[in-house]
Amino acid sequence: MAGLEFAPPLTAPDVARGVCRLFAQAGLVAIPEVPLPNGRRTDLTAIDARGHITIVEIKVSRADLHGDGKWPDYCDWCDHFYWALAAGLDPAILDTAAYRPETSGLIVADRYGAAVVREAARCTLAPARRKAELLRIGRLAMRRSMIMADPELAAGWVER
Repeated sequence: MAGLEFAPPLTAPDVARGVCRLFAQAGLVAIPEVPLPNGRRTDLTAIDARGHITIVEIKVSRADLHGDGKWPDYCDWCDHFYWALAAGLDPAILDTAAYRPETSGLIVADRYGAAVVREAARCTLAPARRKAELLRIGRLAMRRSMIMADPELAAGWVER
């Protein structure tokens, strides 16, 4: 129809951008695609000024949400776990027992911002795990920064 404009569906990078804007306002720094020691990979991992770790799992469609059975594997590696849904998705499904609404938080986002709909319960990491995770995430972020500055480093990178 002439004169009507339709917005394209939100993508995971759109939602990540909105969540990162929310986190920046709250003093958290985030990095996407963080591999965990258990073989999983987070959509976003954030750290606050006290060293508390937040993991965010992004969902942009009902099918994506229903097909996710791996998310409980993230909970042992963070202080807070959030679902981030694309604006427009019905968040009611996350109120069911399978998605642990008593512990998992909920963020609704688009590419311009986000809002916390439900706060995540705090699950305190053991000090030794927190230290190991902060070092691992920090080294990952620094390695990515180095490779962005000099892409030739990636070819010969050896993790130690």
